[in-house]
Amino acid sequence: MPITSVANSPVFLDCTLRDGGYYNAWDFPEPLIHEYLDAMSAAGVDVVELGLRSLKNAGFKGACAFTTDAFLGGLSIPEDLTVGVMVNACELVGEQPLAFTLEQLFPAPARESPVSLVRVACHGHEFSRALPAASWLKERGYRVGFNLMQITNFSEHDLKALAREAAGYPLDTLYFADSMGSMQPRQTGEIIRWLRSGWQGQLGIHTHDNLRLALANTLHALDEGVTWVDATVTGMGRGPGNSRTEELAIEMAQRRGGTVNLVPLMTLVREYFKPLQNQEGWGTNPYYYLAGKYGIHPTYIQHMLADARFDPEDILSVIDHLRDESRKSFSSNRLEMARHFYASEPAGSWDPATELADRDVLIIGAGPGARLHRHAIEGFIRRKAPLVVALNTQQAIDESLICYRAACHPIRLLADVPAHRLLAAPLITPLSMLPGEIRNALESKAVRDYGLQIRPEEFAPGQYHATLPSSLVIAYALAIASRGRARKVYMAGFDGYGPGDPRTEEVKQILRAYSAATTSPELVSVTPTEYPVATQSIYSPTLD
Repeated sequence: MPITSVANSPVFLDCTLRDGGYYNAWDFPEPLIHEYLDAMSAAGVDVVELGLRSLKNAGFKGACAFTTDAFLGGLSIPEDLTVGVMVNACELVGEQPLAFTLEQLFPAPARESPVSLVRVACHGHEFSRALPAASWLKERGYRVGFNLMQITNFSEHDLKALAREAAGYPLDTLYFADSMGSMQPRQTGEIIRWLRSGWQGQLGIHTHDNLRLALANTLHALDEGVTWVDATVTGMGRGPGNSRTEELAIEMAQRRGGTVNLVPLMTLVREYFKPLQNQEGWGTNPYYYLAGKYGIHPTYIQHMLADARFDPEDILSVIDHLRDESRKSFSSNRLEMARHFYASEPAGSWDPATELADRDVLIIGAGPGARLHRHAIEGFIRRKAPLVVALNTQQAIDESLICYRAACHPIRLLADVPAHRLLAAPLITPLSMLPGEIRNALESKAVRDYGLQIRPEEFAPGQYHATLPSSLVIAYALAIASRGRARKVYMAGFDGYGPGDPRTEEVKQILRAYSAATTSPELVSVTPTEYPVATQSIYSPTLD
């Protein structure tokens, strides 16, 4: 089908199998693809972008990660649908000459290929070097679109310059993508006007739904003269997802003055895409909303939601950290440091040795074992008089038996401040390193200020601060006991998170680092634990 765009009939493109492939490694069952194609035809979609065209082959990926002509040739594609693929510009501007890479990607001219449209996804720094691909592809009969990603990162000056540069190449469509999901309709119109100052050809828009404005931005763009619009079924796409095809189809039909048949699409949604969405979790939520608001790359949120180590406090702490850091592109290293929060120079004013030296220490965790064995633990405390350190605000045992509480997570602390004010035990925390609002909130609380710095695989408790491999409060409590020169450290309520949970491995790494430190006191768990520490029974009369 030839792609046409007239004033009242913009081009409607669905990219579910390309953008949605980030969740299932582009491994869509072929029967599903056929149902999808029929549903797109019935819903009034003009173009289906059926996947990526790529030469990268690391790990298993399904057919839609490569979308070869051979694969496409085996599909029954309705005649009213145009087939497109997307190429990431990073594959075009690498070490190999651009023409050589394109010849590998597109060995056949358009007249011999099921593909009619090629879109190139570009970051700003790739745009100029990738643009010559448009000439190469046009010479071989392909229609060409360039997608400029992370559009909200560009200044007015830069966007106008890129638009003028694009005008020098035979592009059929210049797309802009709201990769951060931070655009508002007003900003959408502004970006269109900036691009129009140097580009008079067709414009397209690809929206993300962080702020629940994907459809609103798409419709506003249509009102401002954009002629190509994207969507995916159920909004399937990385993180918060995109404008939803099932909704945009209704709007497009109204603008075209016609009707569409949504029954095949909604059947497909019910039978396949909704169950997959429930399993994988795309779609916006308050975390994606904050990411969009602060211009944080949504992949940070996606990775945290998929990692059981990140509880709500962690996620909010990372967002708070990244809003003040470089966060426009995703970095796993930056994510890990943001999670730990304490990356600055450590500071503190309290030496644990002044109050813990030559004492046995009992650390009370939040696992069910502490509550299940409460009476035995309380009896042990009354008999042996260890110095008791409870983590955070959990209240598994009699409060009067707790000597200190330890807490080091800033978001958790912010939430727990009212409880800490009511709890009698002094709080050990990196007070001087915490945000001002937490310091102010704890002004009337008895606090021991012991600093914290995070460095992988290090366990080095110092006089006023500790360097630790993790900001988990168990690492902090063990450092306090170690620096305090405790005689022996007992643990209760450290059951573990269960096999396969990444938090279990993280605690194991902390315990290994603790054991490897030559100054660490003997460590014994007195309730059941899955961690590799010596274990004795809290019920034994010989426990010492």
